Amino acid sequence: MSPCEPLPSHQIPRSHAALPRLSAFGVTSNGFLPEEAPIDRLQSPNYEPWETLIRHLPESLQEGTLRAKVNSLPTLSASHLTTEPEWRRAYLILCMLTHAYIWGGDTPCEILPPPLSLPLLRVSSHLGLPPVATYASLNLWNFRSTSPTLDFSNLDALEAQHTMTGTPDESWFYMVSVAMEAHAAPIIPTMLHALDVAQQPYPEEDSHGIITYALEKLTQCIDEIGQILERMDEKCDPQVFFHRIRPFLAGSRNMAAAGLPRGVFYDEGEGKGEWRQLRGGSNGQSSLVQFLDAVLGVEHSARGSSAPDTKTPQPHGSETVSFHEEVRGYMPAPHRLFLEYVTKIGGGGGMRKAITSLPKTETATVELREAFRRATAALTEFRNKHLRIVTRYIIVPSRQQGMGRDGGTGGGMGLGTGAVVTNLATASASARAAGAELTGTGGTALLPFLKQTRDETARAGERVR
Repeated sequence: MSPCEPLPSHQIPRSHAALPRLSAFGVTSNGFLPEEAPIDRLQSPNYEPWETLIRHLPESLQEGTLRAKVNSLPTLSASHLTTEPEWRRAYLILCMLTHAYIWGGDTPCEILPPPLSLPLLRVSSHLGLPPVATYASLNLWNFRSTSPTLDFSNLDALEAQHTMTGTPDESWFYMVSVAMEAHAAPIIPTMLHALDVAQQPYPEEDSHGIITYALEKLTQCIDEIGQILERMDEKCDPQVFFHRIRPFLAGSRNMAAAGLPRGVFYDEGEGKGEWRQLRGGSNGQSSLVQFLDAVLGVEHSARGSSAPDTKTPQPHGSETVSFHEEVRGYMPAPHRLFLEYVTKIGGGGGMRKAITSLPKTETATVELREAFRRATAALTEFRNKHLRIVTRYIIVPSRQQGMGRDGGTGGGMGLGTGAVVTNLATASASARAAGAELTGTGGTALLPFLKQTRDETARAGERVR
């Protein structure tokens, strides 16, 4: 049996019938990915201007004509979007065009014009997402398969529908995350079943075995998605990522040094609009990783940054919430509800809380505690792997002006004048010289935040002794 397969039917707890259907939370057989590959075109001919521009986005950026083309776009209504896949595709298109418009010129553009801002605000409102590129738009809703059938097990057959740079590196960067999401999908019902039975009164027949089995499968599954993560080097060059791709992923929060001291003004026309400071697309917005934290009872307190984002959907009392809680506002609404549900049925402490309440002397309980510690150790090591990738892809390139796979210099390679594309790299170097921390595209103080998150994961295992 694959480590990520769900529990055998005889090991599913009796209370499973009381669990809500995962589909109610937008969770499919592919996990947080849609059941089928995203559509590759909006059906209404009204949206042909968007489709034409997104198909030729890399060329427009390279030629330096993207902003002029956007400024000449008609301001289209979202009224012709009829299905959820269409709303998602519209969000993908508008988010990519928005980031390309902001960062694709000699200087970053502080004002997003109505042809982009008005439909983006409408589409993002419908989806319950902020009007900025998110993990959902760049990864969850931006893939296709080159094989006859959608085969997530073959990473080489996956590719992004759209990229901003046109590089295979950018597509691979997104698809590694897509493959990880799909591979871990079967562990979601497995852990949900186990978490449910962990909350039932003890002793229950086979309850220890059910939970231990699930934790063993979780450990193996985390190891496997870690192996997928380590394939990043195969087709994504660190220099290409840092100097060509990463600048376009940046948001408008904590970006004063890069040229956006007030964020971005979303111009709604007729004198209307408002300034927004939003986090950029980040793997920290993955619902899968937060699900793993929730079932294991990993508690995070890292803020990521001290400046509150007043224009992002946030929980009540957001001035005190952690970064992990805050970025749930950057996840699709059904996925946010799912994480809230998982946290609720876990009593706020997941399996850790249930396991620590058990007697320590029983053999079954000893095995259960050991299985839990192995699972948290696996998640800790997964975060160590992420730290190593961040070091190779961001920290090291930020200290040097290197060469990419295509032989060009790191700064701006082939994207217009390259002035804005190098802004984030320049800002990073300036920040380091001033003793400030390097920030991620999500606006966090990168290394301190990631290290604290890893250490908090390790402590969850240490608390079960």
